[in-house]
Amino acid sequence: QVQLVESGGGLVQAGGSLRLSCAASGRTFSRYAMGWFRQAPGKEREFVAAGSWSGGMTYYADFVKGRFTISRDNAKNTVYLQMNSLKPEDTAVYYCAFRLGGSYYSRTSYDYWGQGTQVTVSS
Repeated sequence: QVQLVESGGGLVQAGGSLRLSCAASGRTFSRYAMGWFRQAPGKEREFVAAGSWSGGMTYYADFVKGRFTISRDNAKNTVYLQMNSLKPEDTAVYYCAFRLGGSYYSRTSYDYWGQGTQVTVSS
């Protein structure tokens, strides 16, 4: 069993930066690949970024490429999402998730989810 708790969300002006953290409990943290998704009001939850269990392979949605970076620290059982050059359209609740297999891009592949953290970008 893995429990995930996100933090680091908040209100930021357009062009600013935030770093989201996802703290995981459970002794098998390093077995899981990680992902970040987001959900804006009235929209479906969408893929943002994902990384392999080692962190060596990363994947990004086109709309965040070059602005967001996913990383993990297995020693700290923590996954990060560094978000730079934020835009108002990045406003959403951001969720971290862990998976053992399946597509990195599909939310149905993920086994565990955090409760989400709100990110609001003002123009």
